[in-house]
Amino acid sequence: MLLTLTTTHRPATDLGHLLVKHPDRVQSFDLPAGTAHVFYPEADEARCTAALLVEVDPLKLGGGRGRRQSTSPEGFTLGQYVNDRPYAASSLLSSALTKVFRSALRGESRDRPELAATELPLTVRVPVLRCRGGAELAVRVFAPLGWTVTATPVPLDETYPDWGDSRYVDLTLTGTLRLADALNHLYVLLPVLDDAKHYWVAPDEVDKLLRAGSGWLADHPERGLITRRYLAHRRALAGAALARLAELRLADEPSADDSIDPETPPETPRATLATQRREAVLAALRDSGASRVLDLGCGGGALLTALAADRRFTEVVGVDVADRSLAMAARRLRLDRLPERQRDRIHLRQSALTYRDDRLRGYDAAVLMEVVEHLDPPRLPALQDAVFGHARPGTVVVTTPNVEYNVRYEGLAPGRFRHADHRFEWTRAEFAAWVARVAAAHGYTATLGGIGDDDPEVGSPTQLAIFTRDDRDDRKEETNR
Repeated sequence: MLLTLTTTHRPATDLGHLLVKHPDRVQSFDLPAGTAHVFYPEADEARCTAALLVEVDPLKLGGGRGRRQSTSPEGFTLGQYVNDRPYAASSLLSSALTKVFRSALRGESRDRPELAATELPLTVRVPVLRCRGGAELAVRVFAPLGWTVTATPVPLDETYPDWGDSRYVDLTLTGTLRLADALNHLYVLLPVLDDAKHYWVAPDEVDKLLRAGSGWLADHPERGLITRRYLAHRRALAGAALARLAELRLADEPSADDSIDPETPPETPRATLATQRREAVLAALRDSGASRVLDLGCGGGALLTALAADRRFTEVVGVDVADRSLAMAARRLRLDRLPERQRDRIHLRQSALTYRDDRLRGYDAAVLMEVVEHLDPPRLPALQDAVFGHARPGTVVVTTPNVEYNVRYEGLAPGRFRHADHRFEWTRAEFAAWVARVAAAHGYTATLGGIGDDDPEVGSPTQLAIFTRDDRDDRKEETNR
């Protein structure tokens, strides 16, 4: 089995630091079913390719002399003396990825931590991959993740083209992604396309799937197929995994009606509004120079995950009133599996945002992303006092729906909000007036913006305000004291 990973990031040889494998050496690793080798066919400043070659030992796989018998499920096509299967990518290759590139899969790099969090130009090639569903299925599962997919069917016999194509494809993926994301995509999706596993699928496979699929699987259009195949069509396990994915979706992107998706603008093939919103918030925080950040009303942890992946944020604090939301955020962040150094950057705190909390003072920035509309209007002054008056971060980023845009959502009845828990949704004028009052009352200046497609009649689907504290007012108050 062969997999190659190429980058043109300069210097390209930094790939060796991310994979923790030196380009000048061939390294070998024992596997339960054979041996894995890592080597570099090319390695210079402009282009670097790392190759993972897995040699399957049929005796090991079948439970050779003196070894415990294999626990491979009955019916798996890799037998003791087999034909082409040891040469086709399968769950054996996925297992090798976790053994050989463990730290890279977790997004860790001792030598290049900032590069591990950076999206890089990558090309992945798997020259022989069994694809049950054909080349079109490879496109369906990889393309939504940002990959450009080329899946070329492998002929049964090149000398007899009339025989047609085999069930294998030559897969090439190109895209700009974090290395950890790319490896986790491969870890999950290679056995999904093969639709077979070389070991018994136990309940702990659900946690493995959710960890590797963190940040992408819950929103994947083929998440049902991916989940069922990854879990070897075990109905109970797949049901449990899909239920947990549904919880993550509900916490991150609630919709007003099952018949519509108000978080995705109609006929927009680009990134979802949820993704655009997170990117806009992250950009505002980066521009502010903040390093210690509060995510107020963090919910299931979608923004927290993005904040934790960016090393410029040295402390990330998620705050929510609901224990269940904090538990979901902890699972999404994989706090129990993070190295101590990374875990120390992230904190989860239970607190009501309408009460003053001294633990929230002294931070560079705070985010209220899709939070204010969940409060009853009479409670807004308490939130304003607690956040802008008491906690007083240097920057506050607020996003909220633009109710005027709701007419663009087919199926959303007139007068209905985008989510059943919304207590109100502001027009652009109402939001601007609220922002101006809060800024004037608490010594901030504010700028307004929009997120998503800007409709000439009704504006953008999401409204954005960035508050910047006027430090002169703080110095004046300190002097008066």
